[in-house]
Amino acid sequence: MKVMKFGGGCLKNPENFKRVVEVIKTRSDQSLVVVSAIYGMTDKIIRGIHEVRDSEINIEPFIDSFFYEHLNLAQRVIINNDNRSRLSREIEMKVEKLKKLLTGIAYTQELTDTLEAMVVSYGERLSALILSRALAENGIDSVDLVADEIGLITDNVSRNATALLPVIRANFDHTLMPIIKENQVPVITGYFGCTSEGKMTTFGRNGSDYSAAVIANAVNAKALELWKDVDGFMSADPALIRKSVKIDCLSYKESAELSYFGAKLIHPRTMEPVSKKKIPIYIRNLFRPNDRGTVINSGRYEKSSVLKSVTANRQIAVLRIQGAGVGIKPGIIARVGGTLSHYHINIYSIITSQTCINLLIDKHEACRGFEALNHMREGAIEKVELHDELALVAVVGEGLLKQKGVAADVFSAVSRVKVNIEMISAGASEVAAYFMVHKDDVDKAVTAIHDEFFEKKMIK
Repeated sequence: MKVMKFGGGCLKNPENFKRVVEVIKTRSDQSLVVVSAIYGMTDKIIRGIHEVRDSEINIEPFIDSFFYEHLNLAQRVIINNDNRSRLSREIEMKVEKLKKLLTGIAYTQELTDTLEAMVVSYGERLSALILSRALAENGIDSVDLVADEIGLITDNVSRNATALLPVIRANFDHTLMPIIKENQVPVITGYFGCTSEGKMTTFGRNGSDYSAAVIANAVNAKALELWKDVDGFMSADPALIRKSVKIDCLSYKESAELSYFGAKLIHPRTMEPVSKKKIPIYIRNLFRPNDRGTVINSGRYEKSSVLKSVTANRQIAVLRIQGAGVGIKPGIIARVGGTLSHYHINIYSIITSQTCINLLIDKHEACRGFEALNHMREGAIEKVELHDELALVAVVGEGLLKQKGVAADVFSAVSRVKVNIEMISAGASEVAAYFMVHKDDVDKAVTAIHDEFFEKKMIK
C-alpha cells in the first residue's frame, strides 16, 4: 500500500486531472490519494474571505467565481452526462454550505482561525470530490473523504498544527481501513485536520504534503509519492541557476533542512511522520511519470564534494536583542521565546553572543515580533532592533561538518564576488550551514557557491 499526494500544480486544468487519473490507474499497488486544492485556489479563497468581511456585497461575486471555476473543470473532466449532472449537484451543495459560512463572516465581522480554516478547506473538499468522481468514471472504485471526518486529529495550534499520530491510527482503524479493505481508492483532503474538540486546524502552506506523510504513517504505507509539476529537488533554484541539476537521493535530514531554509518544494515537516517508520518519499513529476525523481529516505548519501544543494530564503528577518550579558543571563531566551510563542510567531533559528541575541523569523511576522519584544526592554535587555534587509543562504549535504575545507570553499566563493557575510551559523545541524547576506547580494552569493561546487568541481 502506498500514499500518493497530488499538489495544486497537478490539479491545474482538465488535462492535468486526466493525467492524474491515468497515473493512479497505471499503479499496480493499492493506493490512497491525498489532494491539495486546485492550483491557486487557496490564495483566491483567502483573498475572498477578507473581501467578504469588508462588505457583504462581495459574497455573490466570490461564490459565483468559486462555483463556476470548479463546475467548468468538472464538466471538462467528466464525460458521461448523468455523471456530470450528479457531480454538478454535489458541487452546488458544497458551495451552498460555503456561502453560509461567508454570510456569517460578513454579518458578524468576525473571523476566527477556526472559521477561516473551515472556509479555506473548501478548496480541498472540491478537488477531492472532482478527482474521486473522475476516478469512478474511469473504472476505479473511489470515495472522497474529508480529513477531519475520518479522525485526522491535531493539537490546538490553529495554523501550524501537529498531527496526533497514535490517536489518528486508532481512528483510521474504524474509518479508513474498512474502505481500503473493500479495495476502494480513498481520495482524502490534505492541508487540514481538527482538534479532539472538533475545531478545524491547518498545517500551513504546502500542508497537504504533511497530511500525506501523517496518513502514510498511520496506515504503515510502504512508500509516499509526492506528485508535483517539477522533477524533484535541485542543486539550486532553476529559475536562478539554469545549470542546476536534479538531486537523485537525499536523507530525511537533508530534505528537512532544504525545505526549512528556502527550497519550498515540500512542507518542511513532511519528513517527521515518515522517518519514524523509515517510509521512503518519492518526488515525482506528473509530466514525466516514468522518471525516478528524487528519493528521500534514511540513507546517508555523501558526495565527494559534500554539497548537494544551495538555497536561499528571502522572506527572513532578524530581531536583534542587545544588552550586556543577554546571551548568558539565565531565562532571557526562554522569556523571549515565550513572548513570541504567545503571538504565534515561529523562530527559525537563534544565534547568540554575550551581548546580543539574534532571532531569525519570517519577514511577514517581523513587525509583530518587534512590537512584542519592545515591551521586554527591561533589566538586561537594552535595545531591540529589526533588520529586514537581509536574506539567508543555506548549504546542505551529508558530511558537511566532517570534511575539511568545505566552509572555506563556500566563504571564499562568496568573497570572490565581493559579498559581505553578516552572520554565520554552523554546527547546529549535521547536514546544513547557513549565513546571512544583504538581500541585494543573495543571487550573487548563491550563484558563486553553485559555480564552485557544481561546475568547477565537476570540470575537475
